[in-house]
Amino acid sequence: MISMWKWVIGLGDKVGFSGSFIAALGCPACFPALAGISSAIGLSFLSQWEGILVSRVLPLIALIVLIINILGFFSHHQWHRTLLGIVGPTLVIIGAREMNQLFLFPGLAFMFGVSVWDIVSSRHKRCETASYD
Repeated sequence: MISMWKWVIGLGDKVGFSGSFIAALGCPACFPALAGISSAIGLSFLSQWEGILVSRVLPLIALIVLIINILGFFSHHQWHRTLLGIVGPTLVIIGAREMNQLFLFPGLAFMFGVSVWDIVSSRHKRCETASYD
């Protein structure tokens, strides 16, 4: 059960960033660099739902990632990892709520950076008490 919990927390961060990226692909006016990528891979139809993706889906996904990062603290007990994981989704939620690019873009970049860091860097396991026979 514990290994499944860790798997869900590890997967949640990657799925959260992927969902945020898909929502960003649907907003060619907000993310012009992603508009070319979106049309090249056939996701230009998402632009008709631009308002819903940015105002509803993006903050919802960021909230899910925020909760998963907070819950992840209880499995790895590393405050610096948790703090960096919380900064990105918080900035995305503020940026999407206020429609402010100064928060939204750095928040997405933070979420991307922490996701890559989680893939590349292994979590340091804490010493557990040894059982003696």
